[in-house]
Amino acid sequence: MNKDQVKGRIEEAKGKMKEVAGKVAGSATTEVKGKAQQIAGKTQAAYGDAKADARRTR
Repeated sequence: MNKDQVKGRIEEAKGKMKEVAGKVAGSATTEVKGKAQQIAGKTQAAYGDAKADARRTR
């Protein structure tokens, strides 16, 4: 795993926790911010996956 894959998956987890906290607290803003953070994390992880694949195919 490279740095982008790890950071991306951590961001996904943090976003999920924020989303759940928003649902529990009844805060739509926090819930949406959590979902956005998850998307950012998935994007970074996908970038890391692509980098890893590119290195393997060299």
